Amino acid sequence: MEAQEKLLKRANFKSFQESTQEDWQLIASQRGALFSSLPGRIVQQLELLRNDFGGFPVDRLEHSLQTATRAEQDGRDEEYIMCALIHDVGDVLTPHNHPDLAAAILKPFVSEANHWMVAHHDIFQGYYFWHHLGGNRNARDAFEEHEFYDHCEEFCALYDAPAFDSSYNSNPIEHYLPLIEDFFTQNP
Repeated sequence: MEAQEKLLKRANFKSFQESTQEDWQLIASQRGALFSSLPGRIVQQLELLRNDFGGFPVDRLEHSLQTATRAEQDGRDEEYIMCALIHDVGDVLTPHNHPDLAAAILKPFVSEANHWMVAHHDIFQGYYFWHHLGGNRNARDAFEEHEFYDHCEEFCALYDAPAFDSSYNSNPIEHYLPLIEDFFTQNP
């Protein structure tokens, strides 16, 4: 890859202010490789969740696979399954605001409802445990009037919250590779 990058023509500007239309046409012509490699980068991020237990009964990858498998077995569509699969992908990079990272990755590809669900799932998931840590389990009530409240509450209740079962038989990550490939190579 390094040798290939050296062979590709590059723009010559030192700042955006100096850039030209030709520079941007050149840059745009090379963006295809970035877009086509996105599925592989998503898989790499998911793999970072492997063996990261953080005290949980299952590692974060297994939790993600369980969440996706539960949604798939319940007949949810591919978009929803993808949201379930990568909802916690940001946990190792942004543990204080992991939903923001997953939501940002998904935003160009998903509905407003599913984007909101992923972006807010941590607050809704808090209902099940924040009171054990001295927090407000009802923090989600601040969104009670939001049009996607029920959508997010259902995601957490049916798929996210129960996905810590060490005896659950989830689909392996290989099962989702074609979905990841198709999903993230579509034109958003």
